[in-house]
Amino acid sequence: MPKVSSVVVPYPTYLRVYEPLAAFPEPERGHWARYARRPDRPSYQDELRRSLADLLPTPPVAVPVHESSDAFVLDVDGVVCVCPWRTRLRGWQALGELGEELPKPVLDAVLPEVVRRQAAQDYERWLIRNPDARPWIRSSTWQVPLHWFVLVGDEERSFDKGSGEIPAMLRYRTPMVQARRRVARALRTLKDTLDEGPLIDGLVDVGRWLEEFHPRSLVELDYGGLVHTLPAGELEDDHSAADVAEGIEALRRGDGAAAGEAYGRLVERWRSVRDRRSAN
Repeated sequence: MPKVSSVVVPYPTYLRVYEPLAAFPEPERGHWARYARRPDRPSYQDELRRSLADLLPTPPVAVPVHESSDAFVLDVDGVVCVCPWRTRLRGWQALGELGEELPKPVLDAVLPEVVRRQAAQDYERWLIRNPDARPWIRSSTWQVPLHWFVLVGDEERSFDKGSGEIPAMLRYRTPMVQARRRVARALRTLKDTLDEGPLIDGLVDVGRWLEEFHPRSLVELDYGGLVHTLPAGELEDDHSAADVAEGIEALRRGDGAAAGEAYGRLVERWRSVRDRRSAN
């Protein structure tokens, strides 16, 4: 069973939004205010462990029966900000994308078709009652999508090598207004210099998502479980956000050679990650 679990959640990375309490209506605001004062709040690893635990029963639980009442909490310049897990909503959305990630025989072994069909029907009914729902967390497996790096700057990078049982950590945190500004600038440059493609499409999509949140929110890009498969030296030398920013700036100046060099560094760095995925 551990092999199956590793296929379903292979080293996720995360893009999170932390909103100030003022962004939430009552009674949800009161719930999060009380929650933020709890000393026993679950950690990032707790969220992943709970999602994996649901895959162990037979048949597996594709999507939690009830929505999570947990969140991640940060104090941002004296303002309490929360990032609700919304595990059930994210589970439904991830289930819809799983068919593109796994061959059907593997998918059927992990989550039988009858389980997937029931979950999809439940999601359709839920969406009728909650048409404006959106998650505070986006995730990706075995990679950090390149357009995520547009949102952050190298000066906002935080790296910890870890020690003993404490794993390494690599993340970026930036104010929402700065993330939106970077997306807008990058889109102007890319649309002026490149044909339509995945990078532009990804930026348009993430830009629309960011507009759904309070302007005083905080955006976090977290390498998450990917740190468990990358050597500490590679993590320490990983400055992908700087390479993305350098490449976009070079395009703006019309310097194709410099843009190509920055892109080459990104390709080489993330090729090694893809090679590890293939090995697994």
